[in-house]
Amino acid sequence: MQQQRFRWQDWSQIQAKPTGLVPISAQPPKSPASHRHNLGEPRSTPRRRQPSVPNQAGRPGQQRPAQAAGPPGLFPWAQGELAPILATFEHQFFADPRRRRTPAGSRTTWTSAYLPYLRRLQQAAGELGLPLTNAPPLWLLEQVLESYPSASRGRQQCGTTLAALAGQQGISLPADWSERAGGYGLHVAQFRQLPHDQEILSWSERIPNPGWRLAYGLMATYGLRNHEIFFSDLSALASRGDRVIRVLPTSKTGEHQIWPFQPEWVEAFELPRLAELKGQLPPVSTDLRHTTLQQVGRRVAEQFRRYGLPLTPYDLRHAWAVRTIHLGLPDTVAARMMGHSVAIHTRTYHHWITRRDQQQAVDAALARRQMPA
Repeated sequence: MQQQRFRWQDWSQIQAKPTGLVPISAQPPKSPASHRHNLGEPRSTPRRRQPSVPNQAGRPGQQRPAQAAGPPGLFPWAQGELAPILATFEHQFFADPRRRRTPAGSRTTWTSAYLPYLRRLQQAAGELGLPLTNAPPLWLLEQVLESYPSASRGRQQCGTTLAALAGQQGISLPADWSERAGGYGLHVAQFRQLPHDQEILSWSERIPNPGWRLAYGLMATYGLRNHEIFFSDLSALASRGDRVIRVLPTSKTGEHQIWPFQPEWVEAFELPRLAELKGQLPPVSTDLRHTTLQQVGRRVAEQFRRYGLPLTPYDLRHAWAVRTIHLGLPDTVAARMMGHSVAIHTRTYHHWITRRDQQQAVDAALARRQMPA
């Protein structure tokens, strides 16, 4: 028997009378881990099952509405599509003129930083029989946020995604939403001692491949993201250049310029070779018609693990950021060079920024004390 296609405008009729359609079992959305694997990431550890959103009451004083009538298996988005309001959100995300300037980076951002959390919201709504044809209730957004561990990256990104959705749908979030969703940063989650400059220099000698050694030096000197190694204009590294490299618009956060910290590392890592000779970097596919920025970045991380380096690529980026803090570079300038907002910069490097500001205040106080009366 040919199955009739469900239409959203018929929902009221389905509520009013029995339907002859056979419910289709809803498949839960893929977790962020499984999604990354489908993009080509080798799975080095067993897949961890994502916890379901707890079916619990909302915050005190909130009234949970009754579940929508009708079998949730009939929702079109149960077959792998996004629910109507989420599909609208996706359309507006890519229609933003700023994102249209960097389509590859926008696609990577959507896939890794938005879609997994919207799918979890959709899964939670499906389990409760909510069709998501209208704005989701606040208590549902809060439940999805609380399904992520406190002070985790997933919770922080989920909070950002749901806040963007709430803004589009006109949902008023609690005043403490950012505080409840935040907390991710080196000072809270996975805080550890970053490598010292001398360690960074010496560990490069463990890399036998000249191309990957240059890639390592480029990240250490300029604080690049993994994929930005292959999406930068390095012509300024030539002997008469100003040593200011330019990250290309095709990168995750678009075009920006970066100065070397430390400047002498340009020579220490022999980086001028990258401007003088072609093909010095490792042969990694960068054609974004056939790969993604994520896949390029994972290739770099895999090489670090393969060489047994006692740090990750992002340790080099974090160490660069902390180095600029110690050298007194304004946070607004450092954030611009790193291609992220001042808010993210301050939150991520709060520990070191606070220490720097306190030390400057102490030094100023001691200097005043030593001044003659």
